Amino acid sequence: MTVRRVAAAAAVMLSVVGCAPEAPDYQAVWSTTSAPSAAPTSTAPGAAPVPIAAYLEQAGVAGQPVAPDRLTDITVTMPSPPGWRPYQNTNLAPGTRMIAKGDTYPTAMLMVFELKGDFNVAEALTHANVDAQMSQNFTQLGASTAPFDGFPSSMIEGSYDLNGARMHSYNRIVIATGAPPKSQRYLIQFTVTGFADKAAEQAGDIEAIIGGFSVTVPKPSSR
Repeated sequence: MTVRRVAAAAAVMLSVVGCAPEAPDYQAVWSTTSAPSAAPTSTAPGAAPVPIAAYLEQAGVAGQPVAPDRLTDITVTMPSPPGWRPYQNTNLAPGTRMIAKGDTYPTAMLMVFELKGDFNVAEALTHANVDAQMSQNFTQLGASTAPFDGFPSSMIEGSYDLNGARMHSYNRIVIATGAPPKSQRYLIQFTVTGFADKAAEQAGDIEAIIGGFSVTVPKPSSR
């Protein structure tokens, strides 16, 4: 299964949370400040922006979803504050971990893909924010290309319009390498999404989830 096909499946899953408006893939969550929207990145002047899933597919990389709790060579953690519950639905991509508070937004999602194939990590991450930047009336609130927990990463925060609602989003993509000797490469997508007019009310939970997200390689056991 290609990364692009897996990501397309992920795009469906946020639409299944109660009566919440459908959220595109690679959309995410939070800030109460605003800044001018940034133009989507692309590989050449005048070229159409290429999302990371499409970039990896074009590079010949295949992706297989893996449930975070089934990983053995890397540990990916997403906390669940009081009042948040696991959300399950047949429309969710295989291996997706999703939690929600109540019957609608806010939600938090974690997806892990085991990658097969060689690619330029730095170049891939220049495509990580394209989906978010292409959403309707997107306003960038913050972004970072700094490593996350020692791994290459790209993060974007923003707000956008979705089916008549204004959303706030936080999205981080991490390309991590598991423990040797396998040294498996993974793409990890962490997304938190909520209604903009609930930002102040729900900020505590959202910040706790974002602050508690982590990606680590288990230390070898001592003998």
